[in-house]
Amino acid sequence: MYHTGIIKNQKCTMMKRIIKYGIISMFCSALAVSCNYLDIVPDQIPTIDDAFADRYTAEQYLATCYWGMPKAAGWDQNPAFLGSMEMIMNSNFRTSGGMIFALGEDNPTSSAINYWGGTGTAIRSLYAGIRECNIFLDNIRKVQDLKSDETERMIAEVNLLKAWMHFYLITHYGPVCIVRESAPVNESTQGIRVYRDKIDDCFAYVIELLDGIIAGNALPDRITNRTTELGRFTQAVPYALKARVLTYWASDLFNGNTDYATFKNHEGEPFFNQVKDPARWTRAAEACRKAVEVCLNNGIRLYQKADYLQTKPMSDTTLLVNTLRSAVSEQINMNVELVYGNTGYPCAANVQRHCLPRFETGSAANATSRLNVPLHIADLFYSNHGVPLNEDEEWAMQDRYSSRFETLRAGDEAHRFFLQPAEITSALHFDREVRFYAALGFDRGKWYGNHYNNEPNDDAECFYVQTRFAEVANRVSNSEYNSTGYWAKKLVALNSRWRDANELTYMPYPYPDIRFADLLLLASETVNEATPGEDNAAVDPEVYTYIDLVRARAGLEGVVKSWNDHAIAERKGRPLTKGGMRDIIRHERKIELALEGQDYWDRKRWKVAHRELNRNIQGWNTLVEDVSPQAYYTPTTVYTQRFTVRDYFAPIPESDLINNPQLVQNPGW
Repeated sequence: MYHTGIIKNQKCTMMKRIIKYGIISMFCSALAVSCNYLDIVPDQIPTIDDAFADRYTAEQYLATCYWGMPKAAGWDQNPAFLGSMEMIMNSNFRTSGGMIFALGEDNPTSSAINYWGGTGTAIRSLYAGIRECNIFLDNIRKVQDLKSDETERMIAEVNLLKAWMHFYLITHYGPVCIVRESAPVNESTQGIRVYRDKIDDCFAYVIELLDGIIAGNALPDRITNRTTELGRFTQAVPYALKARVLTYWASDLFNGNTDYATFKNHEGEPFFNQVKDPARWTRAAEACRKAVEVCLNNGIRLYQKADYLQTKPMSDTTLLVNTLRSAVSEQINMNVELVYGNTGYPCAANVQRHCLPRFETGSAANATSRLNVPLHIADLFYSNHGVPLNEDEEWAMQDRYSSRFETLRAGDEAHRFFLQPAEITSALHFDREVRFYAALGFDRGKWYGNHYNNEPNDDAECFYVQTRFAEVANRVSNSEYNSTGYWAKKLVALNSRWRDANELTYMPYPYPDIRFADLLLLASETVNEATPGEDNAAVDPEVYTYIDLVRARAGLEGVVKSWNDHAIAERKGRPLTKGGMRDIIRHERKIELALEGQDYWDRKRWKVAHRELNRNIQGWNTLVEDVSPQAYYTPTTVYTQRFTVRDYFAPIPESDLINNPQLVQNPGW
């Protein structure tokens, strides 16, 4: 049985207090009984009056609004968690909502992750969250014991929540129903049966909200009261969200998407604009630059080695591995890279226990190995030269790339901080960039920390994972096992640890909705796309500035030098053209943000998912009853992923179409 003592200690935050005092139950149970469209409940006046009687109850309702945010740290709540199959579950859990969604088996009758209507595994409808935001905005000025600046801050926060929820619905469903304000109390059922709005109108409304928040300047630049306010929005969040929203709006899925020419609204007009507007990239680039500036002015930056608090002496190599892990999983009050992470549903035992291999037999109940990383993710990371494996000149000359899945090697002195010396493992695990070792745990790979006896003074002596037949990490039970041979090490906080063989304490952290590295890569992408000319146009040097900051933190040289010095001849000039840099930036995003749920949204907005997400999902042969490494290191298909054009947007639930005949279903459903 695992312990949650640390989680309980975090209840001082606003999001935890809301759960502790049952405020969610008080409001949601009263409001969720409506059968009207968009969850409208017009008869809650006495309850609402009570909710805004004073500062205390108003703050509780504010926390209710925050709780309505999408739950990023959950495979059944976040469509992007497993959506591009960066992670999978073994076949015993293939019927979970997240796996059904990822395998392309969603349907409008019983939507797998239904943020539109609030059924399935999404916990609740985002429209219910928007409704609560509107109720808050209608009533917050009635509270007598709030100072004006406190009121304005809360209004900005709730408008930001509205913007975020609308944007999330757009990314998941495409055109949505804009809900600007609460429905009138006496509104008829027919009156609240709204239409879906055009995609440009949806984006414009989100930007309108964000611009209003930015102009009002009511959010604090930093959280100063870390006892009660951690998890609330700061000044940087609307700037960063605006940068993301404008980038999506400029991207191919939403900008001149002629594939949806016949997808029309109730007036017979296409939901999607049919002519690409290149000026959107310029606007997105400006927003990204401003967001980077605001973040830096407010102390938000890349998490560096100096930020990691060492408790033991360690090599620079292990220090960098731990730094890269901590950029994602550090505690909220210590992570300088976090622009915003949701503290209402943190990444705690709900995720971390499924990303941990067993280090000893007694820990079986705590480390399930349920979340597995496929072989294509291991293949994704660069070589130690900072270029893709298939473009690395040294790998090509030695014919290492074509044989990377078949060749086995023994760990050596040069890799002692990454691999166990003298132990046999795959050649794929040698000479890789440090992010590979920070992100993934694998057979014979070193795993520093997370155990009461795993931080030796000589960090080369830390545990290594043993995953082959009958070894300690191979199988927890007949249902709990790793089907690929790779674990998501980067999602396990270094301060989550076993106290002894059977007692494991988790250090929760907010799953990173936006972190600074993501913002830098968006800036690089948007500046590149805004550069005039076709794909052979010369690159604006500003593009390199942002991406090279991310690479430098990972211990890599800049893109121009890396490709010039280490790429095969026909690829050396790749970073010099707009089209070449587009491919590099996209690859960099896949690596830097791997396992964080951004890849799914990226591939959709780039409109490449229907080409790239139809494939066999493979891992090593983890279930073979043979102790030999040759038997284990055989690529084995676990699933076949399917993604068609219809899957760019989730289906509107049939129940909502019946309740509101004015709605139009998404194409293909």
